[in-house]
Amino acid sequence: MKVADIRLLQEPNKSFIYYRESNPFSQWHHHPEYELVLITKGRGKRLVGDNLSRFVEKDLVFVGALTPHEWLCDPEYFNTPDGFKGEGIVIQFLYDFLGEYFFKIPENVNLNKFLEKSSRGYEFYGESKFKIMSIMLKMIKMNDFEKLYALFSIFKIFASTKDFNILSSPTFMEPNSLNQDDPMQKALKYILQNFHKQIFIEDLHNVTNMSISSFCSSFKKTFRMTFKDYLLKIRVGYACKLLIDSSQNISLAAYKSGFENISNFNRQFKKIRGITPSQFIKEINSLEN
Repeated sequence: MKVADIRLLQEPNKSFIYYRESNPFSQWHHHPEYELVLITKGRGKRLVGDNLSRFVEKDLVFVGALTPHEWLCDPEYFNTPDGFKGEGIVIQFLYDFLGEYFFKIPENVNLNKFLEKSSRGYEFYGESKFKIMSIMLKMIKMNDFEKLYALFSIFKIFASTKDFNILSSPTFMEPNSLNQDDPMQKALKYILQNFHKQIFIEDLHNVTNMSISSFCSSFKKTFRMTFKDYLLKIRVGYACKLLIDSSQNISLAAYKSGFENISNFNRQFKKIRGITPSQFIKEINSLEN
């Protein structure tokens, strides 16, 4: 599935985009802007990076720069006498829309970290979700000055919240956004560069200069799963990426993702994604069609 380069029109007298969407949502696409999406009417399939999920009304997702994504409403939202009846609110901004250094100042260290890791996509829930939703809905009646400071209120929530799920696998994380000095980040960078080959625990011991027991303990504490499970998620995520691109068949995607046999690939894929690779392809084809 080819990724389109689709961008909303930014008015010349505005520094960021606040847009109420009432047309059919854009196809599989990406853009250099960060994007916050609130679905006010609609339900269907959502694809962010390699994460394929259902969405419903009040779905709230933040997507990093150049991360491919698509929301596709169910047929009932198209087959109506009045045309498409889905609706959403979109906020987009470039990293430097407030100047080259705004997000890099010391006071914004947590906000900058939030943005750096957003290439995997965030799905909000809980109190933070409803606070952000409330601000976005109130912005409808605000003037441009008020909208800017409302966006700052959203940034304040971004900088402190933990009320979100990460959507895509770590293959969608930009390696250059990682802290090169942290042992676990060194391990992650090594895994991202070598997951298609055999990786042994001893390899990570050499990379991090940690004992094997200390590494396993620290890895599980940092990533909330074992090294083995994390590696499997990366491999399956990369396979999804290949299958979405429509450039590989299932067997080749499995091989290029580091799986040595198709039966193990099918088993691990279904365990992690909840559907088989064939079913995943059917879902992707339904989005494309």
